[in-house]
Amino acid sequence: MASKATYLVIATLGIAAASGAAWWYQQPKASSTRTTPLTEASMPAGSRLSPPGGPASAPASGRPPSVEVAKVDVAKLVDETQAVGSLRSRRGVIVRPEVAGRITQLNFTDGQRVKAGQVLVQFDDQLQQAQVQQSLAEVSIAQANQKRNQELVAQNFISQRSLDESAANLQVAQAKLTLARATAARLKIIAPFDGVAGIRSVNVGDYLRDGADIVNIEDMDAIFVDFRLPERFQAKVKRGQTAQIELDAIPGRRFTAQIQAIDPLIDANGRSVGVRGCIDNRQSQLRPGMFARVNPVFGVRENARVVPEEAIIPQGGKQFVIRLNKSGDGKAQITQRVEVKVGLRSPGKVEVLDGVEAGDTVVVAGQQRVQKDGTAVNVVDTSSGRPGRPAVDAPSAPLTAASGPAASAAPVLMTPQTVTSAPIAPAASAAKFQSASDKVALAGKNATQVSGPNPCDSGTSGPLAGVRKPAR
Repeated sequence: MASKATYLVIATLGIAAASGAAWWYQQPKASSTRTTPLTEASMPAGSRLSPPGGPASAPASGRPPSVEVAKVDVAKLVDETQAVGSLRSRRGVIVRPEVAGRITQLNFTDGQRVKAGQVLVQFDDQLQQAQVQQSLAEVSIAQANQKRNQELVAQNFISQRSLDESAANLQVAQAKLTLARATAARLKIIAPFDGVAGIRSVNVGDYLRDGADIVNIEDMDAIFVDFRLPERFQAKVKRGQTAQIELDAIPGRRFTAQIQAIDPLIDANGRSVGVRGCIDNRQSQLRPGMFARVNPVFGVRENARVVPEEAIIPQGGKQFVIRLNKSGDGKAQITQRVEVKVGLRSPGKVEVLDGVEAGDTVVVAGQQRVQKDGTAVNVVDTSSGRPGRPAVDAPSAPLTAASGPAASAAPVLMTPQTVTSAPIAPAASAAKFQSASDKVALAGKNATQVSGPNPCDSGTSGPLAGVRKPAR
């Protein structure tokens, strides 16, 4: 029992000694970590606290923050979008017979032009021609009887009833003659309009049933381009507008189409509206069925104000830019946050409708260093370090679709916006900046002038305007 009490006392003393040593070890560390309140008296010279109204983002050295800027440019802005479509002939038909028969003549050559009213295919019509001759003889006899009865009635040798019967017989004979001629005419297949014949699938001597395909005829003086646009463009697209057409089959060429028709019905599956344009194809460079990339032009805005897209600061559903103004003494440049209204967008550029004027200077890099209005900044001249970014005071060059050596090798293109009849993903309207002379020169590159009226100008006043009736 004595030894057990001794062990208990020794253990208690050991624990107490360890606790005291731990307290003594921690006491100097707690004293060294005490912080002294930071006051202006305790701060060294040159590092005083900034007053509440001072620049919040100024570094401790007192130098203003550095920013990169750009000028608000003025350029011609083309409002357009992108779609894909297919070419089709203005008028196209597959020639088919109305009655069965055996072919005796083929009066056209594959791939050659045909005229409206030209006889393309002649069927065996001997029986029908004989019926026509018989009807002619019956008409001749009926006319003679009618004339003789008229003379006899005048002399009161026959009754009026006999004259009426002869007149009716003459009408019946004339109707039979018309029927015989119509039956014989159906054995001649004629071209309904001027066009180019395709490749025939029949030969002389073939017996064809009614409705069998013989050959297709395409009127390609004017080519239609059919494409679809998302339904949100239906308020922008109008008749008479133009569209630039690019074809994978003819690289390096651009054609101009005139919008002629807009489908009044919006497709419920893809929520898109059908549009048809017309291209002058008197040079016969385009063919129906080609794949086309279409850029409908909704309008051109002169003197549009544009800024680099880096200058736009979205905040709370609004758009802002930081504009630089001269200070009161004119020696420094201070910042001012301005709300702007943006318009069309293109790669790297944004149109500004309101908020800034042409020639204003806006910040494009370093906005995070400017936390409040009235901050004096240091403008960094990046004209030599970053090509394509103008200096603050350097004159801005005209903004075009291709400017400079790099752009001439790879022209600026809009983000592709594929539009099909399938459900269409939302696609923003695009804009291109280029002069009118550049667009005209590009559209007319390697083009040959063709005299005469534009075939796209005909047939726009009505559904059947410019369509000739087939000759009989």
